[in-house]
Amino acid sequence: MLLDMVALLLKDEAMTSYEILTTADTLLCDKFAERRGVASLSLMQRAGEGIVAAITKRWSKRPVIIACGPGNNGGDGFVCARLLSEAGWPVQLGLFGEQGQLSGDAATMAQRWTGPVDDFHALKPQPGALLIDALFGAGLTRALDKELAAKLGDLAATASASVAVDLPSGLSGDAAGGLSAPYSVDLTVSFHAYKPAHVLHPAAGQCGEVVLVDIGIPEDWQDEVKPLARLNSAAHWQTDLPQPDTGDHKHARGRLMVFSGPASATGAARLAANAGLNAGAGLVTLASPPDAVPVNAAHLSAIMLREWSAPYEAEQLIDQMQADACVIGPAAGIGAETRQAVDTVLTSRAACVLDADGLTSFEKHREQLFDSLRPGDVLTPHIGEFNRLFPNLLTQSAHKIEAVQKAADMAGCTLLLKGPDTVIAAPGETPCVNTHAAPWLATAGSGDVLAGLVAGLMAQGIRGFDAACMGAWLHGDAARRTGRGLRAESLCAAIGAALTTRLAEVERLRVLERLTQTET
Repeated sequence: MLLDMVALLLKDEAMTSYEILTTADTLLCDKFAERRGVASLSLMQRAGEGIVAAITKRWSKRPVIIACGPGNNGGDGFVCARLLSEAGWPVQLGLFGEQGQLSGDAATMAQRWTGPVDDFHALKPQPGALLIDALFGAGLTRALDKELAAKLGDLAATASASVAVDLPSGLSGDAAGGLSAPYSVDLTVSFHAYKPAHVLHPAAGQCGEVVLVDIGIPEDWQDEVKPLARLNSAAHWQTDLPQPDTGDHKHARGRLMVFSGPASATGAARLAANAGLNAGAGLVTLASPPDAVPVNAAHLSAIMLREWSAPYEAEQLIDQMQADACVIGPAAGIGAETRQAVDTVLTSRAACVLDADGLTSFEKHREQLFDSLRPGDVLTPHIGEFNRLFPNLLTQSAHKIEAVQKAADMAGCTLLLKGPDTVIAAPGETPCVNTHAAPWLATAGSGDVLAGLVAGLMAQGIRGFDAACMGAWLHGDAARRTGRGLRAESLCAAIGAALTTRLAEVERLRVLERLTQTET
Protein backbone atom coordinates (compact mmCIF):
# COMPACT_ATOMS: atom_id res chain seq x y z
CA MET A 1 0.00 0.00 0.00
CA LEU A 2 2.78 2.46 0.94
CA LEU A 3 4.65 1.67 -2.25
CA ASP A 4 1.55 2.36 -4.33
CA MET A 5 0.96 5.71 -2.61
CA VAL A 6 4.56 6.81 -3.07
CA ALA A 7 4.62 5.69 -6.72
CA LEU A 8 1.41 7.61 -7.36
CA LEU A 9 2.84 10.80 -5.83
CA LEU A 10 6.02 10.55 -7.90
CA LYS A 11 4.04 9.75 -11.06
CA ASP A 12 1.72 12.73 -10.62
CA GLU A 13 4.67 15.09 -10.16
CA ALA A 14 6.53 13.63 -13.15
CA MET A 15 3.47 14.00 -15.41
CA THR A 16 3.19 17.75 -14.89
CA SER A 17 3.84 19.53 -18.20
CA TYR A 18 5.83 22.75 -18.51
CA GLU A 19 6.48 22.88 -22.25
CA ILE A 20 5.33 25.80 -24.40
CA LEU A 21 4.43 24.95 -28.00
CA THR A 22 3.36 26.99 -30.98
CA THR A 23 -0.14 26.36 -32.30
CA ALA A 24 1.29 24.52 -35.30
CA ASP A 25 3.42 22.26 -33.11
CA THR A 26 0.42 21.45 -30.92
CA LEU A 27 -1.32 20.12 -34.03
CA LEU A 28 1.78 18.11 -34.86
CA CYS A 29 1.53 16.47 -31.44
CA ASP A 30 -2.06 15.47 -32.22
CA LYS A 31 -0.93 13.96 -35.52
CA PHE A 32 1.91 12.19 -33.75
CA ALA A 33 -0.57 10.63 -31.33
CA GLU A 34 -2.77 9.47 -34.20
CA ARG A 35 0.21 7.79 -35.90
CA ARG A 36 0.89 6.01 -32.61
CA GLY A 37 -2.62 4.61 -32.59
CA VAL A 38 -4.47 7.18 -30.49
CA ALA A 39 -7.78 8.00 -32.19
CA SER A 40 -8.41 11.73 -32.71
CA LEU A 41 -11.94 11.25 -31.37
CA SER A 42 -10.39 9.92 -28.15
CA LEU A 43 -8.28 13.08 -27.88
CA MET A 44 -11.43 15.22 -28.17
CA GLN A 45 -13.34 13.11 -25.65
CA ARG A 46 -10.52 13.39 -23.11
CA ALA A 47 -10.32 17.14 -23.73
CA GLY A 48 -14.01 17.51 -22.91
CA GLU A 49 -13.66 15.32 -19.83
CA GLY A 50 -10.77 17.45 -18.62
CA ILE A 51 -12.72 20.68 -19.08
CA VAL A 52 -15.70 19.31 -17.16
CA ALA A 53 -13.43 18.02 -14.38
CA ALA A 54 -11.85 21.47 -14.02
CA ILE A 55 -15.26 23.13 -13.94
CA THR A 56 -16.88 20.82 -11.39
CA LYS A 57 -13.82 21.14 -9.16
CA ARG A 58 -14.29 24.93 -9.00
CA TRP A 59 -18.01 25.65 -9.27
CA SER A 60 -21.26 24.26 -7.93
CA LYS A 61 -24.05 23.13 -10.24
CA ARG A 62 -25.68 26.00 -12.14
CA PRO A 63 -27.05 26.88 -15.62
CA VAL A 64 -24.42 26.69 -18.36
CA ILE A 65 -24.22 28.58 -21.64
CA ILE A 66 -21.88 26.92 -24.12
CA ALA A 67 -20.84 28.86 -27.24
CA CYS A 68 -19.53 26.40 -29.86
CA GLY A 69 -17.55 27.26 -32.96
CA PRO A 70 -17.41 25.49 -36.33
CA GLY A 71 -14.14 23.60 -35.72
CA ASN A 72 -12.61 21.20 -33.22
CA ASN A 73 -12.91 23.78 -30.45
CA GLY A 74 -16.65 23.58 -30.94
CA GLY A 75 -16.40 19.79 -30.85
CA ASP A 76 -14.86 20.08 -27.38
CA GLY A 77 -17.83 22.25 -26.44
CA PHE A 78 -20.31 19.58 -27.55
CA VAL A 79 -18.51 17.03 -25.35
CA CYS A 80 -18.79 19.43 -22.39
CA ALA A 81 -22.49 19.92 -23.06
CA ARG A 82 -23.17 16.18 -23.06
CA LEU A 83 -21.15 15.47 -19.90
CA LEU A 84 -22.49 18.42 -17.92
CA SER A 85 -26.07 17.62 -18.91
CA GLU A 86 -25.60 14.00 -17.84
CA ALA A 87 -24.37 15.35 -14.48
CA GLY A 88 -27.55 17.39 -14.05
CA TRP A 89 -26.33 20.84 -15.09
CA PRO A 90 -28.89 22.80 -17.18
CA VAL A 91 -27.20 23.40 -20.54
CA GLN A 92 -28.00 25.90 -23.29
CA LEU A 93 -25.81 25.44 -26.37
CA GLY A 94 -25.38 27.91 -29.21
CA LEU A 95 -23.51 27.13 -32.43
CA PHE A 96 -21.78 29.75 -34.55
CA GLY A 97 -22.49 28.37 -38.03
CA GLU A 98 -24.57 25.52 -39.37
CA GLN A 99 -24.49 22.07 -37.76
CA GLY A 100 -24.64 20.46 -41.18
CA GLN A 101 -21.35 22.13 -42.08
CA LEU A 102 -19.46 20.56 -39.17
CA SER A 103 -16.99 17.88 -40.19
CA GLY A 104 -14.78 15.19 -38.70
CA ASP A 105 -14.70 14.68 -34.95
CA ALA A 106 -16.63 17.89 -34.28
CA ALA A 107 -19.55 16.56 -36.36
CA THR A 108 -19.43 13.23 -34.52
CA MET A 109 -19.52 14.88 -31.11
CA ALA A 110 -22.36 17.18 -32.23
CA GLN A 111 -24.39 14.11 -33.22
CA ARG A 112 -23.84 12.61 -29.75
CA TRP A 113 -25.39 15.72 -28.16
CA THR A 114 -29.11 15.06 -27.86
CA GLY A 115 -30.14 18.49 -26.60
CA PRO A 116 -31.21 21.49 -28.67
CA VAL A 117 -28.69 23.49 -30.70
CA ASP A 118 -29.49 27.19 -30.87
CA ASP A 119 -27.98 29.79 -33.12
CA PHE A 120 -25.12 31.52 -31.31
CA HIS A 121 -26.63 34.96 -31.89
CA ALA A 122 -29.93 33.78 -30.38
CA LEU A 123 -28.33 32.98 -27.01
CA LYS A 124 -29.71 35.09 -24.17
CA PRO A 125 -27.57 36.30 -21.27
CA GLN A 126 -28.44 34.51 -18.04
CA PRO A 127 -27.43 36.21 -14.79
CA GLY A 128 -25.50 33.74 -12.67
CA ALA A 129 -24.89 31.23 -15.47
CA LEU A 130 -21.50 29.74 -16.28
CA LEU A 131 -20.26 30.69 -19.76
CA ILE A 132 -18.09 28.22 -21.68
CA ASP A 133 -16.38 29.79 -24.68
CA ALA A 134 -15.66 27.01 -27.20
CA LEU A 135 -15.83 29.21 -30.27
CA PHE A 136 -12.38 29.51 -31.86
CA GLY A 137 -9.54 28.55 -29.52
CA ALA A 138 -5.95 29.14 -30.57
CA GLY A 139 -6.08 29.24 -34.35
CA LEU A 140 -7.20 32.83 -34.96
CA THR A 141 -5.01 35.09 -37.08
CA ARG A 142 -7.38 38.08 -37.35
CA ALA A 143 -9.67 40.05 -35.07
CA LEU A 144 -13.17 38.80 -34.24
CA ASP A 145 -16.15 40.13 -36.12
CA LYS A 146 -17.45 43.13 -34.15
CA GLU A 147 -20.98 41.77 -33.83
CA LEU A 148 -19.73 38.39 -32.63
CA ALA A 149 -17.33 40.01 -30.17
CA ALA A 150 -20.11 42.20 -28.76
CA LYS A 151 -22.41 39.19 -28.32
CA LEU A 152 -19.73 37.21 -26.53
CA GLY A 153 -18.99 40.18 -24.29
CA ASP A 154 -22.68 40.52 -23.40
CA LEU A 155 -22.92 36.84 -22.45
CA ALA A 156 -19.85 37.14 -20.25
CA ALA A 157 -21.01 40.34 -18.56
CA THR A 158 -23.94 38.65 -16.80
CA ALA A 159 -22.29 35.27 -16.20
CA SER A 160 -21.17 34.27 -12.70
CA ALA A 161 -17.94 32.96 -14.22
CA SER A 162 -16.47 32.21 -17.63
CA VAL A 163 -14.32 29.40 -18.96
CA ALA A 164 -12.35 29.34 -22.20
CA VAL A 165 -11.63 26.17 -24.12
CA ASP A 166 -7.96 26.39 -25.15
CA LEU A 167 -8.03 30.22 -25.29
CA PRO A 168 -10.53 33.06 -24.92
CA SER A 169 -11.93 33.68 -28.40
CA GLY A 170 -10.18 36.59 -30.07
CA LEU A 171 -6.65 35.70 -28.96
CA SER A 172 -4.00 34.12 -31.12
CA GLY A 173 -2.37 31.05 -29.59
CA ASP A 174 1.02 32.30 -30.73
CA ALA A 175 0.45 35.64 -28.96
CA ALA A 176 0.30 37.61 -32.20
CA GLY A 177 0.29 41.32 -31.50
CA GLY A 178 -2.87 43.35 -31.83
CA LEU A 179 -5.33 40.53 -31.16
CA SER A 180 -7.40 40.46 -27.98
CA ALA A 181 -10.54 38.85 -26.61
CA PRO A 182 -13.69 40.91 -25.89
CA TYR A 183 -13.52 39.85 -22.24
CA SER A 184 -11.26 38.14 -19.70
CA VAL A 185 -12.09 34.66 -18.42
CA ASP A 186 -11.77 33.15 -14.97
CA LEU A 187 -10.37 29.85 -16.23
CA THR A 188 -8.72 28.64 -19.41
CA VAL A 189 -8.47 24.88 -19.95
CA SER A 190 -5.93 23.85 -22.56
CA PHE A 191 -4.45 20.56 -23.63
CA HIS A 192 -1.08 18.82 -23.41
CA ALA A 193 1.15 21.93 -23.38
CA TYR A 194 1.02 25.68 -22.93
CA LYS A 195 0.88 28.05 -25.89
CA PRO A 196 2.65 31.43 -25.95
CA ALA A 197 -0.63 33.28 -25.31
CA HIS A 198 -1.06 31.39 -22.03
CA VAL A 199 2.16 32.86 -20.59
CA LEU A 200 2.94 36.07 -22.47
CA HIS A 201 1.22 39.35 -21.68
CA PRO A 202 -1.09 41.02 -22.52
CA ALA A 203 -2.79 37.83 -23.79
CA ALA A 204 -2.03 35.89 -20.60
CA GLY A 205 -3.82 38.56 -18.60
CA GLN A 206 -7.10 37.59 -20.30
CA CYS A 207 -6.71 33.85 -19.67
CA GLY A 208 -7.25 33.80 -15.92
CA GLU A 209 -6.15 30.56 -14.28
CA VAL A 210 -4.68 28.20 -16.89
CA VAL A 211 -5.14 24.45 -16.42
CA LEU A 212 -3.56 21.83 -18.68
CA VAL A 213 -5.33 18.56 -19.44
CA ASP A 214 -3.50 15.37 -20.36
CA ILE A 215 -5.39 14.13 -23.42
CA GLY A 216 -3.20 11.09 -24.10
CA ILE A 217 -0.32 12.34 -26.29
CA PRO A 218 2.39 9.62 -26.09
CA GLU A 219 5.27 10.56 -23.80
CA ASP A 220 7.95 10.47 -26.52
CA TRP A 221 6.35 13.30 -28.54
CA GLN A 222 9.48 15.42 -28.06
CA ASP A 223 11.35 13.04 -30.36
CA GLU A 224 9.53 14.81 -33.20
CA VAL A 225 8.42 18.19 -31.82
CA LYS A 226 10.81 20.64 -30.17
CA PRO A 227 9.23 22.95 -27.59
CA LEU A 228 9.42 26.67 -28.28
CA ALA A 229 10.16 27.26 -24.58
CA ARG A 230 9.24 25.94 -21.17
CA LEU A 231 7.56 27.41 -18.15
CA ASN A 232 10.00 28.09 -15.33
CA SER A 233 9.41 25.59 -12.55
CA ALA A 234 11.35 24.76 -9.42
CA ALA A 235 11.00 21.11 -10.43
CA HIS A 236 13.58 21.67 -13.18
CA TRP A 237 16.40 23.04 -11.02
CA GLN A 238 15.70 22.69 -7.29
CA THR A 239 17.90 19.61 -6.91
CA ASP A 240 20.83 21.73 -8.17
CA LEU A 241 20.39 24.49 -5.60
CA PRO A 242 23.68 25.05 -3.77
CA GLN A 243 23.91 23.72 -0.23
CA PRO A 244 26.96 24.04 2.01
CA ASP A 245 28.63 20.92 3.29
CA THR A 246 29.22 20.55 7.01
CA GLY A 247 32.91 21.39 6.75
CA ASP A 248 32.60 24.36 4.37
CA HIS A 249 33.97 27.80 5.24
CA LYS A 250 32.82 31.13 3.81
CA HIS A 251 35.28 31.11 0.91
CA ALA A 252 34.07 27.68 -0.17
CA ARG A 253 30.52 29.05 -0.47
CA GLY A 254 31.45 31.58 -3.16
CA ARG A 255 32.71 35.15 -3.26
CA LEU A 256 30.61 37.93 -4.73
CA MET A 257 31.60 41.51 -5.52
CA VAL A 258 29.10 44.29 -6.16
CA PHE A 259 30.15 47.67 -7.56
CA SER A 260 28.52 50.70 -5.94
CA GLY A 261 27.56 54.01 -7.50
CA PRO A 262 28.62 57.41 -6.11
CA ALA A 263 27.62 58.76 -2.67
CA SER A 264 24.32 60.07 -4.03
CA ALA A 265 23.27 56.64 -5.38
CA THR A 266 24.45 53.80 -3.16
CA GLY A 267 21.22 52.03 -2.23
CA ALA A 268 20.86 49.96 -5.40
CA ALA A 269 24.24 48.28 -5.00
CA ARG A 270 23.61 47.58 -1.30
CA LEU A 271 20.34 45.89 -2.20
CA ALA A 272 22.14 43.70 -4.75
CA ALA A 273 24.86 42.86 -2.23
CA ASN A 274 22.33 41.92 0.46
CA ALA A 275 20.42 39.76 -2.01
CA GLY A 276 23.62 37.93 -2.95
CA LEU A 277 24.37 37.32 0.72
CA ASN A 278 20.85 36.00 1.36
CA ALA A 279 21.19 33.76 -1.71
CA GLY A 280 23.99 31.95 0.09
CA ALA A 281 27.23 33.53 -1.16
CA GLY A 282 29.78 33.06 1.62
CA LEU A 283 31.61 36.35 1.23
CA VAL A 284 30.15 39.52 -0.32
CA THR A 285 32.19 42.67 -0.93
CA LEU A 286 30.87 46.08 -1.92
CA ALA A 287 33.36 48.02 -4.04
CA SER A 288 32.73 51.69 -3.28
CA PRO A 289 33.95 54.97 -4.80
CA PRO A 290 35.84 57.09 -2.21
CA ASP A 291 32.98 59.56 -1.71
CA ALA A 292 30.55 56.70 -1.09
CA VAL A 293 32.68 54.81 1.46
CA PRO A 294 31.28 56.55 4.56
CA VAL A 295 27.70 56.27 3.26
CA ASN A 296 27.99 52.56 2.59
CA ALA A 297 29.95 51.91 5.78
CA ALA A 298 27.06 53.30 7.82
CA HIS A 299 24.71 50.65 6.38
CA LEU A 300 26.88 47.52 6.21
CA SER A 301 27.49 44.77 8.72
CA ALA A 302 28.11 41.31 7.23
CA ILE A 303 29.07 42.77 3.83
CA MET A 304 32.70 43.79 3.41
CA LEU A 305 33.66 47.20 2.00
CA ARG A 306 36.56 48.04 -0.31
CA GLU A 307 37.44 51.38 -1.84
CA TRP A 308 37.23 51.56 -5.62
CA SER A 309 38.96 54.64 -6.97
CA ALA A 310 38.88 54.32 -10.75
CA PRO A 311 37.08 52.23 -13.40
CA TYR A 312 40.23 50.48 -14.55
CA GLU A 313 40.82 49.15 -11.02
CA ALA A 314 37.78 46.85 -11.18
CA GLU A 315 39.65 43.78 -12.44
CA GLN A 316 42.44 44.26 -9.89
CA LEU A 317 39.92 44.48 -7.06
CA ILE A 318 38.14 41.33 -8.26
CA ASP A 319 41.47 39.50 -8.32
CA GLN A 320 42.39 40.72 -4.84
CA MET A 321 39.13 39.43 -3.40
CA GLN A 322 39.17 36.34 -5.67
CA ALA A 323 35.54 37.05 -6.54
CA ASP A 324 33.71 34.31 -8.41
CA ALA A 325 30.89 36.57 -9.61
CA CYS A 326 30.07 40.26 -9.65
CA VAL A 327 27.26 42.75 -10.22
CA ILE A 328 27.85 46.03 -11.98
CA GLY A 329 25.40 48.63 -13.19
CA PRO A 330 22.82 49.40 -10.49
CA ALA A 331 22.90 53.21 -10.02
CA ALA A 332 26.42 53.24 -11.48
CA GLY A 333 25.78 56.32 -13.62
CA ILE A 334 25.46 56.43 -17.41
CA GLY A 335 28.48 57.20 -19.52
CA ALA A 336 32.07 56.47 -20.48
CA GLU A 337 33.31 55.69 -16.96
CA THR A 338 30.69 52.98 -16.50
CA ARG A 339 31.52 51.55 -19.92
CA GLN A 340 35.19 51.43 -18.97
CA ALA A 341 34.40 49.74 -15.67
CA VAL A 342 32.22 47.14 -17.41
CA ASP A 343 34.91 46.47 -20.02
CA THR A 344 37.41 45.91 -17.22
CA VAL A 345 35.11 43.62 -15.29
CA LEU A 346 34.49 41.54 -18.42
CA THR A 347 38.20 40.71 -18.63
CA SER A 348 38.30 39.50 -15.02
CA ARG A 349 37.95 36.05 -13.47
CA ALA A 350 34.42 36.78 -12.25
CA ALA A 351 31.21 35.90 -14.07
CA CYS A 352 29.22 39.12 -14.43
CA VAL A 353 25.60 40.15 -13.95
CA LEU A 354 25.16 43.38 -15.89
CA ASP A 355 22.16 45.52 -15.02
CA ALA A 356 20.61 49.01 -15.16
CA ASP A 357 23.14 51.78 -15.99
CA GLY A 358 25.68 49.15 -16.99
CA LEU A 359 23.36 48.31 -19.89
CA THR A 360 22.13 51.79 -20.79
CA SER A 361 25.71 53.09 -20.99
CA PHE A 362 26.16 50.92 -24.08
CA GLU A 363 23.09 52.19 -25.94
CA LYS A 364 25.29 53.67 -28.68
CA HIS A 365 28.11 51.17 -28.18
CA ARG A 366 26.27 47.87 -28.49
CA GLU A 367 28.86 46.05 -30.57
CA GLN A 368 31.56 46.99 -28.08
CA LEU A 369 29.56 45.30 -25.35
CA PHE A 370 28.64 42.22 -27.40
CA ASP A 371 32.30 41.69 -28.32
CA SER A 372 33.29 41.71 -24.63
CA LEU A 373 30.56 39.54 -23.11
CA ARG A 374 31.32 35.91 -22.28
CA PRO A 375 28.99 32.87 -22.31
CA GLY A 376 28.85 32.80 -18.50
CA ASP A 377 27.64 36.39 -18.13
CA VAL A 378 24.02 37.45 -17.57
CA LEU A 379 22.18 40.59 -18.71
CA THR A 380 19.05 41.56 -16.72
CA PRO A 381 17.30 44.43 -18.56
CA HIS A 382 13.80 45.74 -18.09
CA ILE A 383 11.86 46.54 -21.25
CA GLY A 384 13.33 50.04 -21.69
CA GLU A 385 16.92 48.85 -21.32
CA PHE A 386 16.24 45.96 -23.67
CA ASN A 387 14.95 48.33 -26.36
CA ARG A 388 18.03 50.52 -25.99
CA LEU A 389 20.37 47.60 -26.59
CA PHE A 390 18.19 45.79 -29.14
CA PRO A 391 16.15 48.50 -30.90
CA ASN A 392 13.04 47.30 -32.77
CA LEU A 393 13.77 43.66 -32.00
CA LEU A 394 10.54 43.18 -30.03
CA THR A 395 8.35 44.73 -32.72
CA GLN A 396 10.09 42.76 -35.46
CA SER A 397 9.71 39.40 -33.70
CA ALA A 398 6.69 37.10 -33.56
CA HIS A 399 6.62 37.35 -29.78
CA LYS A 400 8.74 38.07 -26.71
CA ILE A 401 10.26 34.59 -26.57
CA GLU A 402 11.62 34.89 -30.09
CA ALA A 403 12.95 38.40 -29.43
CA VAL A 404 14.81 37.43 -26.26
CA GLN A 405 16.34 34.38 -27.91
CA LYS A 406 17.61 36.52 -30.80
CA ALA A 407 19.01 39.04 -28.32
CA ALA A 408 20.79 36.31 -26.33
CA ASP A 409 22.33 34.97 -29.53
CA MET A 410 23.53 38.47 -30.45
CA ALA A 411 25.00 39.07 -26.99
CA GLY A 412 26.47 35.57 -26.73
CA CYS A 413 25.31 35.06 -23.13
CA THR A 414 22.23 34.65 -20.95
CA LEU A 415 19.61 37.38 -21.22
CA LEU A 416 16.78 37.82 -18.71
CA LEU A 417 14.08 40.27 -19.82
CA LYS A 418 12.13 41.27 -16.72
CA GLY A 419 8.35 41.56 -16.54
CA PRO A 420 5.25 39.67 -15.38
CA ASP A 421 6.29 37.21 -18.09
CA THR A 422 10.06 37.24 -17.56
CA VAL A 423 11.81 35.48 -20.46
CA ILE A 424 15.25 33.91 -20.01
CA ALA A 425 17.29 32.76 -23.00
CA ALA A 426 20.85 31.76 -23.80
CA PRO A 427 22.58 30.41 -26.91
CA GLY A 428 21.88 26.71 -27.29
CA GLU A 429 19.27 26.57 -24.50
CA THR A 430 15.50 26.14 -24.59
CA PRO A 431 14.13 29.54 -23.47
CA CYS A 432 12.34 29.74 -20.15
CA VAL A 433 9.32 31.88 -19.23
CA ASN A 434 8.85 32.80 -15.57
CA THR A 435 5.32 33.66 -14.46
CA HIS A 436 5.91 32.85 -10.78
CA ALA A 437 5.85 36.47 -9.68
CA ALA A 438 3.67 39.10 -8.00
CA PRO A 439 2.47 42.59 -8.97
CA TRP A 440 4.10 43.98 -5.82
CA LEU A 441 7.47 43.61 -7.55
CA ALA A 442 6.67 46.85 -9.39
CA THR A 443 8.61 48.88 -6.83
CA ALA A 444 11.96 50.64 -6.71
CA GLY A 445 14.90 48.34 -6.07
CA SER A 446 13.30 45.00 -6.89
CA GLY A 447 15.41 44.68 -10.04
CA ASP A 448 18.59 45.33 -8.03
CA VAL A 449 17.57 42.50 -5.70
CA LEU A 450 17.12 40.17 -8.67
CA ALA A 451 20.57 41.05 -10.05
CA GLY A 452 22.19 40.30 -6.70
CA LEU A 453 20.21 37.10 -6.23
CA VAL A 454 21.28 35.74 -9.62
CA ALA A 455 24.90 36.75 -9.01
CA GLY A 456 24.84 35.19 -5.54
CA LEU A 457 23.86 31.87 -7.09
CA MET A 458 26.53 32.23 -9.76
CA ALA A 459 29.16 32.87 -7.08
CA GLN A 460 28.28 29.44 -5.67
CA GLY A 461 29.06 27.75 -8.97
CA ILE A 462 25.68 27.82 -10.73
CA ARG A 463 26.07 28.61 -14.42
CA GLY A 464 24.48 31.81 -15.72
CA PHE A 465 21.39 30.41 -17.48
CA ASP A 466 20.46 28.15 -14.56
CA ALA A 467 21.11 30.91 -12.03
CA ALA A 468 18.84 33.24 -14.00
CA CYS A 469 16.03 30.65 -14.01
CA MET A 470 16.49 29.92 -10.30
CA GLY A 471 16.79 33.60 -9.44
CA ALA A 472 13.69 34.70 -11.35
CA TRP A 473 11.52 32.05 -9.66
CA LEU A 474 12.92 32.62 -6.16
CA HIS A 475 12.58 36.40 -6.63
CA GLY A 476 8.89 35.93 -7.43
CA ASP A 477 8.44 33.48 -4.57
CA ALA A 478 10.00 35.93 -2.11
CA ALA A 479 7.60 38.62 -3.40
CA ARG A 480 4.59 36.36 -2.86
CA ARG A 481 5.74 35.70 0.68
CA THR A 482 6.24 39.39 1.38
CA GLY A 483 2.86 40.45 0.03
CA ARG A 484 1.27 43.80 -0.52
CA GLY A 485 3.63 45.79 1.71
CA LEU A 486 6.67 44.70 -0.29
CA ARG A 487 9.72 46.92 -0.27
CA ALA A 488 13.04 45.94 -1.79
CA GLU A 489 14.55 45.51 1.68
CA SER A 490 11.80 43.08 2.75
CA LEU A 491 12.18 41.25 -0.56
CA CYS A 492 15.84 40.61 0.27
CA ALA A 493 14.90 39.24 3.66
CA ALA A 494 12.38 36.79 2.15
CA ILE A 495 14.92 35.13 -0.15
CA GLY A 496 16.14 32.85 2.62
CA ALA A 497 12.64 31.52 3.32
CA ALA A 498 12.06 30.88 -0.39
CA LEU A 499 15.31 28.91 -0.60
CA THR A 500 14.58 26.97 2.58
CA THR A 501 11.20 25.84 1.26
CA ARG A 502 12.71 24.62 -2.00
CA LEU A 503 15.47 22.70 -0.24
CA ALA A 504 12.87 21.11 2.04
CA GLU A 505 10.94 20.01 -1.05
CA VAL A 506 14.11 18.42 -2.45
CA GLU A 507 14.51 16.46 0.77
CA ARG A 508 10.85 15.39 0.66
CA LEU A 509 11.31 13.98 -2.84
CA ARG A 510 14.47 12.16 -1.76
CA VAL A 511 12.58 10.57 1.12
CA LEU A 512 9.85 9.42 -1.26
CA GLU A 513 12.44 7.89 -3.56
CA ARG A 514 14.14 6.11 -0.65
CA LEU A 515 10.77 4.77 0.50
CA THR A 516 10.13 3.43 -2.99
CA GLN A 517 13.51 1.70 -3.06
CA THR A 518 13.01 0.27 0.44
CA GLU A 519 9.56 -1.12 -0.35
CA THR A 520 10.87 -2.61 -3.58
